[in-house]
Amino acid sequence: MKVLVLNSGSSSIKYQLFRSEDWVAIAFGQVARIGEAEGELKLNWLDGDGNPQSRQETPAIPTHQEGIDHIVAGLRASGALADVSELAAIGHRVVHGGPNFKHPVIVDDAVEAEIRGVVPLAPLHNPGHLAGIAVARRLFPTVPSVAVFDTAFHQTMPPTAYRYAIPEFLYTEHRIRRYGFHGTSHGYVAKRAARVLGKPLEQCNLITLHLGNGASAAAIRSGQCIDTSMGLTPLEGLVMGTRCGDIDPAVLIYLGKNLGLDAEAQDQLLNRQSGLLGICGVNDMREIEQLAADGNARAELAIGITVHRLKKYIGAYYAELGRVDAIVFTGGIGENSLGIRRRACEGLERLGIALDEEANASRESRGERCISASDGEVKVLVIPTNEELEIARQALAAVGG
Repeated sequence: MKVLVLNSGSSSIKYQLFRSEDWVAIAFGQVARIGEAEGELKLNWLDGDGNPQSRQETPAIPTHQEGIDHIVAGLRASGALADVSELAAIGHRVVHGGPNFKHPVIVDDAVEAEIRGVVPLAPLHNPGHLAGIAVARRLFPTVPSVAVFDTAFHQTMPPTAYRYAIPEFLYTEHRIRRYGFHGTSHGYVAKRAARVLGKPLEQCNLITLHLGNGASAAAIRSGQCIDTSMGLTPLEGLVMGTRCGDIDPAVLIYLGKNLGLDAEAQDQLLNRQSGLLGICGVNDMREIEQLAADGNARAELAIGITVHRLKKYIGAYYAELGRVDAIVFTGGIGENSLGIRRRACEGLERLGIALDEEANASRESRGERCISASDGEVKVLVIPTNEELEIARQALAAVGG
């Protein structure tokens, strides 16, 4: 059987098709620029001999309906999906599940309504997810659609971690609390870390660091999340590509009173114009590291602030966990920036955290690896994330596969 994973946004749909016997991605691609005069179709697949093939087209794609039509047509034409009856499930990434979804769920009308009910908590993401879900349910009524939530992994947090110190009615009536995001990634690398450590996940205490254009940290005790850096929205926490992360809430009051910025302008400023971009004008860490190496002071400051915030979370979560088996780096920056990994671990030797500099600097291995010193009490791991694979596995499990 096969599992199709859809990550449907407001104007794009990313997808992967997995063969469930060995979890090989036999096809993947993207539909982009939905609603524009010229769209974009990308399809990559493995042919009958296992050789990679690809195709790209630029037709008009007015709606998500046409987008998914193109995806299915491409999968059929490539031979990756001979018939829809091969699909055991369609897994949908959903960024925000609100307070009630703790596990993946098969989507029915009630589930759709509840996802729609938390749109105010994720206005940039959930509407696109709902569009993809609605089309998939309409086109494939016999194939279960399964919603896999970014927030679900963090639902094990205790109230001491997820509640804010604000009036009770804001929590009970308006659901204002910490939810956390990147949960599918944190959950995936936690499982992989347990395998690397040779221990059951239920015996592992981990600090997982998903570092990319969006970035978050999670504290995992006995395999379950007990705290995470993102909050009501993905804005809170670590320094990110264009998001500020942690900030004094009074800054918003100041921006309104003294700069005359309304809520929309504040949202744009803190979500899209801040972070690395706001500090040094660039939001790609590879470019920033090169600028810093060339002596650019603002680029070096951006790296310094990023690492400072990162080490604060490592220290805080270490204190919260008491015992840490491993620190896990993942995401585009976590997997590829040896400089960020090195600086994040510098000075933490008293905590049992020390890198093997040669292992950290090696670019020969791109897979799962341990980069800590041989005598380090806390293992430091680099584990490439695979959120789509995790969604596929959870979707199949949800339908009893």
